[in-house]
Amino acid sequence: MPTMDTLQLSVIVISFNTRDLLRECLQSLLAECAAAEGSLAAEVLVVDNASSDGSAEMVEREFLNIPNRATPVRLLRCEVNLGFGRANNLAIEQARGAYIVLLNSDAFLQPGALQRSWQLMEQSPEVGIGGARQVGPDGSPQPSARMFHSLWRDATVYFGLASRFPRSRIFASLDRTWADLEQPADVDWVPGAFMIFRRASLEKVGVFDPRFFLYYEETDLCRRFKAHGFLVRYWPSIVVTHLGGQSGRSLNAMSKGKQRVELWRMRSMLLYYHKHHGGKAWLAMHLEHLLYQLRFWRNRGSRDPDRRSRGEDARILAGLVRQAWVDTSGGTISPAQPW
Repeated sequence: MPTMDTLQLSVIVISFNTRDLLRECLQSLLAECAAAEGSLAAEVLVVDNASSDGSAEMVEREFLNIPNRATPVRLLRCEVNLGFGRANNLAIEQARGAYIVLLNSDAFLQPGALQRSWQLMEQSPEVGIGGARQVGPDGSPQPSARMFHSLWRDATVYFGLASRFPRSRIFASLDRTWADLEQPADVDWVPGAFMIFRRASLEKVGVFDPRFFLYYEETDLCRRFKAHGFLVRYWPSIVVTHLGGQSGRSLNAMSKGKQRVELWRMRSMLLYYHKHHGGKAWLAMHLEHLLYQLRFWRNRGSRDPDRRSRGEDARILAGLVRQAWVDTSGGTISPAQPW
């Protein structure tokens, strides 16, 4: 087993009711670690966020205390769902590697990705956080190299300008869809489904802001890294297959679960805006509310049942963004967790 002095990487995987995906993720991850044995010593920390599907038991049974495996796996079991940032903070406290890698349980490293990420960070001391090229199961690109949220950038997405003009630097700046995905780039932030950073840098910047339960926490962390003079870099040679962005596109109906997740996103959006933009949080709330109101008015009188359904969804979302404003007192407080 690697010692503290020789351990280069600590890979952290957060799981909440993703047992089968978690198994595949860990199998893929450990295969990557095995392929890099001799040049890269790593450990894997799995944080189970109070899953009810047997995820923790599966990890204990199939991945802990396996003889003759060079990469140790540790399981941290939480009594309640800590969300993304706080669960990662828990693992970071116990991680022993010089570099920390965050990997979603629905994300899978393509061959060589883990060793390549370590090598690139070793060669780039100016980089604080490194990100990967994320693709769906069919190889389709997912947003991987992004710019910080602003009222203008959010508006271009809300009102369809970003999707209508994907090659425009003006209208498609949030997700940088105009950029060449094959070229490395210094960006504002990279998604938390995969990111790598130095422990030494993290000690200067601080861990995830625990007020964010889910969403915007990696954006906030990247912003703080940049404020400390570190670069955030997108590396297309590190490729990660991520299922989350793919499956999220199918969540159209305003089910109770979908409403809950949307409320979490809205709360985090307001917390982020107030933290980094002050009074613009009020404008951000009204901008999103306006979008839903316009969508509702446009579709409510239609004879088309699909359009009427979209109008009803918009009415619900308009209410949720108002609720998020109240829940967070205008982005100034985080509601009691778990949300």
